[in-house]
Amino acid sequence: MMAMGDQGLFGMAPAAMTLTQFTMAIGDAVRRNPLLQRAWVVAELSDVRVSGGHCYMELVEKNQSGQTVAKMRATIWQSTFSMIRQKFYAATGRDIMTGLKVMLNGSANHHAVYGLSFSVNDIDPNYTLGDMERLRREILDRLNREGVLGQNKMRRMPEAPQRIAVISAAGAAGYGDFMNHLVANPEGFVFYPVLFPAVMQGDRTSLSVREALYKVAQNLDKWDCVAILRGGGATTDLNGFDDYELARAVATFPIPVVVGIGHERDRTVLDEIAHTRQKTPTAVAAFFVDSVRASYERALSLVDFVSRYTTDRLSGEMRRLTNCEALIPALVDVRLSSARSLLEREISRIPVLVSSRISQAGAKLDMTGRLLSALASRGSQRASERLDELTGRLITAADTAMKRNVARLDSLAGMIGALSPDNTLKRGYSITRVNGKAVTDASSLKKGERITTRLYHGEVESEVV
Repeated sequence: MMAMGDQGLFGMAPAAMTLTQFTMAIGDAVRRNPLLQRAWVVAELSDVRVSGGHCYMELVEKNQSGQTVAKMRATIWQSTFSMIRQKFYAATGRDIMTGLKVMLNGSANHHAVYGLSFSVNDIDPNYTLGDMERLRREILDRLNREGVLGQNKMRRMPEAPQRIAVISAAGAAGYGDFMNHLVANPEGFVFYPVLFPAVMQGDRTSLSVREALYKVAQNLDKWDCVAILRGGGATTDLNGFDDYELARAVATFPIPVVVGIGHERDRTVLDEIAHTRQKTPTAVAAFFVDSVRASYERALSLVDFVSRYTTDRLSGEMRRLTNCEALIPALVDVRLSSARSLLEREISRIPVLVSSRISQAGAKLDMTGRLLSALASRGSQRASERLDELTGRLITAADTAMKRNVARLDSLAGMIGALSPDNTLKRGYSITRVNGKAVTDASSLKKGERITTRLYHGEVESEVV
């Protein structure tokens, strides 16, 4: 190695620096450049980790194809990390984590060994909020263009949802709270929840929840609805619920989906497209209990209505039956009077009918005589036989008509006899009258009244006591 100032093979050698000197010069140039100090930089966070109170990460920039076009190490030192972290979470409801797009304020540094890095002094949460909201709006707009945005909200929720497919992290506090509130409800309503375990935070959230939904869909007839619960723990890392594939799976799911991701303030895409959104798993359990309670109260109301309606209807029918019983004697009298009138009319018609039949028979006999006289010249024997035949038929017809009329008269007489009060009394019945009027209701009698009871043989006088 030649020393500075020595001549080279082709003349004077250039002045040389050591690598340390060179890197220190770069560091000086970086620190002295005002554009690289206290600068605002937009980047996506990657490989975020906390160690020894410091937060280490990489800042990356990607093009529209998703390829990384720039990368730099960054650090939030312990002296400012706690303050920046609390401020960011208070504004966004998110921890500082991989995948977030942020606007950072900081300065460029160059270390002789570790190279170029960025020391973070502050993070603007408003930029991150805007980017997250933009992502949500893009997902919702896409679902709307595809015509599925409000599809799950239109699914019919059963009045008493009791068969619940639960998607949550097994053993998580939120799932435990949900089960305790559901099973230990004061009224003792019975529910049938079944857990479909899933990862509820981190990069695998979307895929894991979609796999659980697929399993539920294999036996849709077993479930009234689905409950997606974020299983307790830290209230951060909600990025998995702002995912297009998961949002579309929930929006198009064939039965209602209820979500309770355990975040009081922020709303994810999943909250916007699910059938029902509750703030916490406990609130989801309360929603199911309240639904069953409302259905139970409606059933009790219907039972009460049916009971009152039945009582009123029976009372009305009893009154109607009593009225009908009071009308029976009057109806019997009317029917008897009508039958008697009919019988009298038929009896009065008998002489006329007999006379008419005899007249008709005489006319036929005269006609037959004339016919016989006309046919006598053609053969007296044949005419005589014909005359005998016609005479026999005439006598038979007259006898049949007479018997039929006599039988009808006997039938009418028997009917009148059966319906007559005497025959009714003969069968053991009696008729009680007050002042000549029949008594049909015992409650109409007054103490001291004289009543007459007619029997088949004789009458009995009595006094009401």
